[in-house]
Amino acid sequence: MTTLRLRPEGPADAAPIRQVLAAAFARPDARRPPEVGLVEDLRAGDAWLPGLSMVGESGGEIVGYALLSRVRVRPTAVPALALGPVAVAPHRQRIGHGTAVVQAVLDAAREFDEELVVVLGAPAFYRRFGFVPARRFGLTSPWSGLGDPWQALPLTPAGPDGPAVRPGEVLFPTPWGQV
Repeated sequence: MTTLRLRPEGPADAAPIRQVLAAAFARPDARRPPEVGLVEDLRAGDAWLPGLSMVGESGGEIVGYALLSRVRVRPTAVPALALGPVAVAPHRQRIGHGTAVVQAVLDAAREFDEELVVVLGAPAFYRRFGFVPARRFGLTSPWSGLGDPWQALPLTPAGPDGPAVRPGEVLFPTPWGQV
């Protein structure tokens, strides 16, 4: 069994990441999944944070990917992070690679003293990392109406008055509008 090596994305990883995203999000109605363009556009903008784009590599092949990018919570413009896309090559799914890259990128965010991560995804998967419905914190977004898949994870410990998360609207950078 080959081990999974987790590391931040490097300059030579763009093409293999594109391949993993294209395979993981392939749909018969789209020539190129929007997640591929999302990552490319985020890399080119202010929301990109070096060190918060994590790959999982096995046998020299990139097989997993997770990205955190900058978002803001209005009205006070508090910085937060959005998790996604998360992708695993189809031939390597359901063996823990997705869990590993997500945990690695969340650990990196904690090392950078980030306070909050939001995600839109399967509650059963993201719950294992501590994500809960974002409505518990009064966080809204264009995806709030989807209910439990709109989730949040405070990365800082709760104080005497509860979690350090302030309610508000999560503002995503422009590239997120294409997904």
